[in-house]
Amino acid sequence: MNQILPSSKALELAQQVLRIEADAILALINRLDSSFLDALTLMLNCRGRVIVCGIGKSGHIGRKIASTLASTGTPAFFVHPAEASHGDLGMITANDVVIGISNSGESGELLNILPSIKRQGAHLIALTGKPESTLGRNADVCLNTAVEQEACPLNLAPTASTTAVLAMGDALAVALLDARGFGAEDFARSHPGGSLGRKLLTRLCDVMRTGDAVPTVGPETSIAEASREISRCGIGMTVVVDNSHKIVGILTDGDLRRAIALGRDLTALSVAEVMTRNPRLMRGGKLAAEAVEIMERYQINQIPVADDNGVLLGAINMHDLFRAKAI
Repeated sequence: MNQILPSSKALELAQQVLRIEADAILALINRLDSSFLDALTLMLNCRGRVIVCGIGKSGHIGRKIASTLASTGTPAFFVHPAEASHGDLGMITANDVVIGISNSGESGELLNILPSIKRQGAHLIALTGKPESTLGRNADVCLNTAVEQEACPLNLAPTASTTAVLAMGDALAVALLDARGFGAEDFARSHPGGSLGRKLLTRLCDVMRTGDAVPTVGPETSIAEASREISRCGIGMTVVVDNSHKIVGILTDGDLRRAIALGRDLTALSVAEVMTRNPRLMRGGKLAAEAVEIMERYQINQIPVADDNGVLLGAINMHDLFRAKAI
């Protein structure tokens, strides 16, 4: 039997949920103090791995925090505390830092492995809503993630509390990223399989046209011949080079249209009289994403690729970048 959704009440409740969770995150800002810096110092100087532990919803959040840390330059992984009691404690060494997550600070599965963590000599950071709890008191550093209330109308389901912990984990990861000088290329190396990795790792030399696929003419070439060269390669232009293959200009479809609009007799002109001199060039080692940015900024559709001396190496247009999925 279909149920009728009271839309106004549902929207009001949804807005309340978002407001409560937003307030929970904002409350963390004024709570950040030297303890946060102490946690960063432990993680930055960690010679092993950062191990994240939590049970239930805290475990799901812990997996996300571990994943975010690992992808932003801090080697990390998640260990389920119940599994840790049955052998997975062997993953934790004296060189590691353990992040224990429990809103109450009294999760039995997590508390059961605290003695072993301490015995190993690993440092412990607690993310808990009750700093005075067993977890909080036994941690080397305790970060207070308490919330005034859960977003659940019953004030029972972990909602605002898990959102606050996730935000605190992100704050740690981003602060560590900055402290390590972790850049876009470092990020790309840990994301090689996705579109983000392609954008950050693909260089012009990997996708540019080379050899006979690059249209070229000399400055004294006739417009008719240059037009055939443009059509042959379908890149919307031809590169103009001198006898040493150094780029002296480009002739584009746009150059031809502008000449026609001015009433010039193309049959009487050479390429040198119509071409664009001093065109924008790029080096083959530049990222394809940089070429996209330049094309969009200057509203151009193709760029010759040259060496440090301006000698032609290749060319690329917007369609090539689309095919390479750099856009």
